[in-house]
Amino acid sequence: MAKNTAGKKTEDSAENIIMKYRPRIKAFIKSNVDNNEDAEDIEQDVFFQLVKKLDEAANPIREVSAWLYKVARNTIINKGKKKKELSLETGKGDDSDDDIDDILEFMFSDDGENSPETEYLKSLFWTELEDALGQLPEEQREIFELTEFEGIPVKEISEASGVPVNTLLSRKHYAVIYLRKKLETVYQEIMEGK
Repeated sequence: MAKNTAGKKTEDSAENIIMKYRPRIKAFIKSNVDNNEDAEDIEQDVFFQLVKKLDEAANPIREVSAWLYKVARNTIINKGKKKKELSLETGKGDDSDDDIDDILEFMFSDDGENSPETEYLKSLFWTELEDALGQLPEEQREIFELTEFEGIPVKEISEASGVPVNTLLSRKHYAVIYLRKKLETVYQEIMEGK
């Protein structure tokens, strides 16, 4: 009887977590994926992994929100890589997208075999990112954080704030340029340390 109660508790817990975080995770995925079908597949995969993880009593999730975003980001990256592999393109496009994919995969990977150097590089990146974000003008920092960390679509931010979409996109563009330049050295260290 206790087993059924525990199973029911886990199920309720999973349902509550999904209900609480689904809108934010869905928005995050849609802001990073062009195709609606891909976005739905990724969303289903993220919550499937959540239910699977909740069934593992040995490794509980400490920070559910962070875990969900990490799984979503990794799933988006993996799906993007599979699409590139299936693509018939023979020419290489813009290297900056590949660089971004590499750094994101590294920063959000959790294969359980992180060396002390890997952990140091990750903490260095996050420290430098926080510092760089703190140096941005408030409007640029806000739009970057809302779209990239919270996954809120620019259109929703525009409707809520009354600021035109093009203005918000421009602010984000300048934020990304600044952050890339500011974090270039850290990026090089991370890629050499991989």
